[in-house]
Amino acid sequence: MNRRKVILDVDPGVDDMAAILLALASPELEIVGICAGAGNVPRQVALENAQRILAMAKVDIPLLAGCEKPLLRDQVFGRHCAHGVFPDNLVPPAGEPKPLGAAAAFIAKAARSASARGEAITLCASGPLSAVALALALGEDVRSGIDEITIMGGAFRALGNLVPWAEFNMLADPHAAAMVFASGVPITLFPLDVTLEVLVTGEHLGTLRANGGAIASAFADVFVGADREDPVRYGRPGGPVHDALPIAYLLAPELFAFTTARLGIVSEGPQMGHTFADFSTAEPGAKTQIAQTADEAAVLDLLCSRLAGIETTSRYPSERIIQ
Repeated sequence: MNRRKVILDVDPGVDDMAAILLALASPELEIVGICAGAGNVPRQVALENAQRILAMAKVDIPLLAGCEKPLLRDQVFGRHCAHGVFPDNLVPPAGEPKPLGAAAAFIAKAARSASARGEAITLCASGPLSAVALALALGEDVRSGIDEITIMGGAFRALGNLVPWAEFNMLADPHAAAMVFASGVPITLFPLDVTLEVLVTGEHLGTLRANGGAIASAFADVFVGADREDPVRYGRPGGPVHDALPIAYLLAPELFAFTTARLGIVSEGPQMGHTFADFSTAEPGAKTQIAQTADEAAVLDLLCSRLAGIETTSRYPSERIIQ
């Protein structure tokens, strides 16, 4: 199988946990590295949570330190920051995180190497875009080695999730987002408009516990502990698993509908972090596509079936498995 090479840029976070596990459970993808930086939680917590996920899944994948703070603005953390490190009884400690280097340098090296081979990597960003922006700024030889950046971020029809006018990842580092949007690298964006259409319910969590092993059950328990339901806003039971959608797209793009647009963001002033798009003037062949709808049932079936089978899925050569 010709596996698509991906780098995950995360800030775990329970929905980042879903994204990492879905990627690990999918033989179509080869995770080249995982970058964990500040966003939902401080960088050290993000690194520890990422390391715990990898140890729980018994895989040895390079873990890189993302940015400790935004490029320019004052730091903000996600609304679930208080949950901090995953509970020891659900996702056991894996020792002190020892990242192999800086995320931006790792992304740049991987992209240049891929470009030199006539190949490309895909970046999957589910946190603030600080490290991605720094990597892209290192040169055209980096940008040419990246075939696509899938981003969970932004909001157009939906209200924001920390402030009314902005989605958190965009709010946390709007200057980085502006750099990424202007980079010329193809972007596929999954805004809150779509991620709030896909809600994990108690029924899905029950399916994971019944059909899966320890990893699926741990995710279900962490999800419950994060208290992601908001029936007043969502109008029904369940909670979003935002960051898993860009991974689901790489596996089954037919589950989503997209439109092209010119994309921008407010990087200064009282509406900092607000994303906007001109859906009327995007030219044919535009490099930015924004998800409009998702097949909720099919996305959740993909997520639940992959997580339930993660412990029996052959994902990496045996020499990469932690014994």
